[in-house]
Amino acid sequence: MNKHIIDDASRCLQCRRPLCKQGCPVNTPINEVIELFMAGEIEKAGEQLFENNPLSSVCALICPQEDQCEAACILGRKGMPVQFSAIEDYISEYYLNVYNPIQPEQNRGKVALIGGGPAGITIAFILAKRGFDVTIFEGNEDIGGVLRYGIPEFRLPKRILDKLKEKLVMLGVKIRPNTIIGISLNVDELFRDGFKAVFIGTGVWRPLKLGVKGEGLGHVHFGIEYLKSPDTYHLGRTVLVIGGGDAAMDVARTALRHGATDVTVVYNKGETYMRASETEVRFAKLDGVKFLFSKETLEITDRGALLADTETMEENGRSTARPLPETAALHSADSIIIAVGQGPRAIIISSTEGIGVNEKGLVQADKAGVTTREGVFASGDVVSGSKTVVEAVRVSKQVADAMTRYIDSLDKDICVLN
Repeated sequence: MNKHIIDDASRCLQCRRPLCKQGCPVNTPINEVIELFMAGEIEKAGEQLFENNPLSSVCALICPQEDQCEAACILGRKGMPVQFSAIEDYISEYYLNVYNPIQPEQNRGKVALIGGGPAGITIAFILAKRGFDVTIFEGNEDIGGVLRYGIPEFRLPKRILDKLKEKLVMLGVKIRPNTIIGISLNVDELFRDGFKAVFIGTGVWRPLKLGVKGEGLGHVHFGIEYLKSPDTYHLGRTVLVIGGGDAAMDVARTALRHGATDVTVVYNKGETYMRASETEVRFAKLDGVKFLFSKETLEITDRGALLADTETMEENGRSTARPLPETAALHSADSIIIAVGQGPRAIIISSTEGIGVNEKGLVQADKAGVTTREGVFASGDVVSGSKTVVEAVRVSKQVADAMTRYIDSLDKDICVLN
């Protein structure tokens, strides 16, 4: 164990009203976990973390703690807050190695979860432990969703996802990989086959385009697709990454680890407007990533990208970047990767009637994940757009409760009819 983890845990003031807990989207009982940890009860501390958040081992590594629990720590007002992320990482990984769940009796009905990303994994753990017969239908060869195929190994080791999968299987969860609902099967067929409720947690995997000439050229790629299998790409030495979010930082840092020697992030506004967390930007700079701010991509050519200066306009609380075409100049690059966001695919919706979507194609669902079709629930990025993993966990816990209530109400109706 790194000594700083013990030293940092010992700094916790055990506040009567822990602001760190309030700062966490899933209200992690941070002070209680630290107290157990320092008392030598690491397994109990890990259990408390896991029961509150099945993805605590993931959140410890990729959550923006500097904006959440650690930002709320009272010690941070005059100095350094308790670095709970490191403490949570150590406890959570320990617990995953010793946790041996016993499969409960599956006597509460079948549930189909479409998508094995953060939302699907969270709901699978909760419902499986409640005695539901859970099946995850995963379009890729393995579960994890954006955690496995959108976040690089150096930020989130895949062994953690493998451990989570192992525990799900021990709980009796069935996993059907390489099964795309909407092509292989549809939602109607799942209900036909006895599933009492269906959950949609397919994420957002359709890359958003710039809408400029040249996006179809052979040296142009989309960030979300690049991150799935970076080893298969031959980018050359000089790479431009267009975007300003965490995904763009991941793409840039991954490119440097796969042969590129000159990687530049191009963003159309100033640095203070970037959607990426401050921590991820700092790590990108430490890795050697360069930045071009207030630059708009007007066109992509075989030799690089035509970039123009921009001026940022503030209106009604929103900022927009207006390009100045007269300043356009070619910035040479061997490859260009576009990482400006993702949207949902329409495969499930187009094959199923009754599931409403909004103007962005996101599934319409209330706070409990209830969609416009009875028995169908949804949460995660496919409902909210790209959000943090901990936010997906927070909402998905509510959805799991709503699904439980719904299925229990079906059983009560059957009893009344009988």
